[in-house]
Amino acid sequence: MADRPGSTPVAGHPVAYHTRSSEQEDLPHATKRKMADHLRKFETMFTLTPQRMRIIVEAFKDALELGLSKPGQVVPMIPTYVFGWPTGTEAGNYLAVDLGGTNLRVCLVSLQGNGKFEITQSKYRLTEEQKQDDGQLLFDFCAECLKTFIDSNIEAGVMEKGVVLPLGFTFSYPCLQHKIDHGELIRWTKGFGAPNTEGHDVVTMFRASLAKYDVPANVVALTCDTTGTLIASHYVNPRTKIAVIFGTGCNAAYMERVGDIPKISHLGINPDAEMAINCEWGAFDSFEHEHLPRTKYDISIDEGSNKPGEQAFEVSRNPRSTSTKRHHAEHPPRNSSRAGTSARSCG
Repeated sequence: MADRPGSTPVAGHPVAYHTRSSEQEDLPHATKRKMADHLRKFETMFTLTPQRMRIIVEAFKDALELGLSKPGQVVPMIPTYVFGWPTGTEAGNYLAVDLGGTNLRVCLVSLQGNGKFEITQSKYRLTEEQKQDDGQLLFDFCAECLKTFIDSNIEAGVMEKGVVLPLGFTFSYPCLQHKIDHGELIRWTKGFGAPNTEGHDVVTMFRASLAKYDVPANVVALTCDTTGTLIASHYVNPRTKIAVIFGTGCNAAYMERVGDIPKISHLGINPDAEMAINCEWGAFDSFEHEHLPRTKYDISIDEGSNKPGEQAFEVSRNPRSTSTKRHHAEHPPRNSSRAGTSARSCG
């Protein structure tokens, strides 16, 4: 018969017991004083002084400006070759594929002018296995989903059969771009690790998959979700100047004067032209970890990630995070150095 609380133990049955030292941090039985000590310890661990914040902001600003000046920096400040703002009068039908951290989104975007638009979209869940599988298989999956989306909308009478639409590919991972429809993946983020992709032109890989499945779409632009948010928000609200993403990753994009991007001065682009910059500031303070304070919890999460030491400034490194929020700023920078103003805004 099983022992009941308060009953006499049956002969031969061990009696459960444990010992506890007064030195142990036993929170369920802690005194009010000990609980207060614990709270103070955690408060200290997660509190930044105004002085420390100012130091971080200055280091952040320096990192952004360095990224504009020299290629190959930790915060790369990637030129996107997206020139100028939309007028709000653009019209027509376009396809969009958004490969994000959690889902694949496929959209039919109908621009109607006057800042108005309609979107028909479908979402496809990415498995953790797909994120680690061969890169070409990942793009095959994207092409298959787009093919399914197009076929179903043709059947529904939303799209016209035989028409090849321009496609914008939103690929929210740092890529080195030399033109708007080209991008060599610098490194995977957001828990992705698909081999045979880093160092490759992802547009070329995606085009190969589109041809394999005979998808009627022509990739005309590669962008990240942040740059896309910047341009799309400005189409609706011309006061938009900066876009910021807080979700599976953290990033910002803004429009910079070409003359203030020293690392592309050799291209001979009109210095007064404006080009969107994809900051990829989620990499701030990666590798060296000199500026952002890290608790033991940050270190534990980092060491358990698929790329330890990288993306130190990301809001969340959890690859299963499902929420992505897009924000746009409606006030232009007050300083002539827009990168510096972005840093101060974040700080």
